[in-house]
Amino acid sequence: MNNKYFGTWKFYKRALAIAIPIMLQLFIQNLVSLIDNFMVAGLGDVKMSGVNVAGQIIFLFMILINTLCMSGGIFMSQFKGAGDKRGMQQTFRFKLFLTGFFGIAFGILCLIAPKGMFALLLHNNTDATAIIEQSVRYSKAVAASWILMCLSQSIASSLREVEIVRPPLVISIIATLVNTFFNYVLIYGHFGAPRLEVAGAGYATVIARAVELLLFLIYVNYKKPDFLFRIFTLFNIDVALGVKILRKSVLILLSELLWAFSETVATALYNTLGGAEVVSGMAGGFAICNLFFICFSGIVTATTVIVGQELGAGHLDVARQQKNWVLTGSVIFGCIFLVIGFLTTLLVPVVFASLTVEARAIARGVIMVGAFYLPLWAFLNAQYAISRAGGDVKMGAICDVVANIAYIGMMFALVLLTSLGPIAIYFYTKVTDFLKAGIAHWWLKKEKWVVNLASVENQN
Repeated sequence: MNNKYFGTWKFYKRALAIAIPIMLQLFIQNLVSLIDNFMVAGLGDVKMSGVNVAGQIIFLFMILINTLCMSGGIFMSQFKGAGDKRGMQQTFRFKLFLTGFFGIAFGILCLIAPKGMFALLLHNNTDATAIIEQSVRYSKAVAASWILMCLSQSIASSLREVEIVRPPLVISIIATLVNTFFNYVLIYGHFGAPRLEVAGAGYATVIARAVELLLFLIYVNYKKPDFLFRIFTLFNIDVALGVKILRKSVLILLSELLWAFSETVATALYNTLGGAEVVSGMAGGFAICNLFFICFSGIVTATTVIVGQELGAGHLDVARQQKNWVLTGSVIFGCIFLVIGFLTTLLVPVVFASLTVEARAIARGVIMVGAFYLPLWAFLNAQYAISRAGGDVKMGAICDVVANIAYIGMMFALVLLTSLGPIAIYFYTKVTDFLKAGIAHWWLKKEKWVVNLASVENQN
């Protein structure tokens, strides 16, 4: 079928060829994360809560790194469509320098691991002191992994943006298997290793990240993709292009950090509604949700690559047509994953058998709410990806400012003025995402995203 809203099978086949390996990679990573949660959950509610509170800070850092890679990806896809090898290399340099800098800085912060940083997320929690102690222990153990992860992420995202999607999948599988093995060895002290508990989970991550980066370096030096440059030209930087990418990064980062900040504030408010059972239950639920939230990354990457390459090649009318095809496909995709999401509730009693009954009930509720909103969130991710594919980063910032103010306001009102539990509050506050989708729909009609960033005129 080929009309205004439904594209050709060739179009969807190409989109799926990009999206599926990415989703498989994330599925494997999130499955291993779930296994990590299962292993750490065996240590009890407090120790699992400690790892997941540290994870909230790590979450903000991951938003920053993904934003920098996403900003570079806007240009990488368009330069690929234009056949501009030099532009691709400059974009790759941008990713390496910026993510590397923040990777080192965050690693130092994790080594310092100030208790006050974690205390902000545990205000009035009845088990705060014990949880913070575990958060500090985990953060120090995992600190060395972040620079390794940043370099790997720069390579992996660049490969995907030039439609080399299978090698990152294979490398991810190997790295996650390494992570799982060393989690088993170091958390519980198997094969003669010391029992390190939460610190063991951190050291296992460091080992896995080192293996992952080594494999990526071997692959790109063998394959030599167009974005790869010779090491002695590392500092041959196009400052003007770098500034342009940074400008895009600032607004995307604002948008993403507003969202991340609102989620962090929400988590801190959830944590006031009980003890370790709330922290571990919410974290466990989101760990399972991540198994079906993988559809978002598939949608975003496929959209950025396909629409971005058409814009970079100057095929603006084709890009306009593909916008509608992407939006329709994203809703269908979201509905399929909604069903998958509800089915994953069956994992709760298996994966989190060591948690309390209350924690398992909270985890199950988180999953059901997350699954319910999947079609809306898939549609919203597609809207954002279309806008950013053409370099229009204002839309996301506007949507997130307006909707997140409403979200945080509603969150405080429900926590302070009602006796609702965390699951009911989660459900009601996420209604604000309909506001995001409405603003994005109006903004996309303005067609500020229909821009060829790879053209000479737009580079000057």
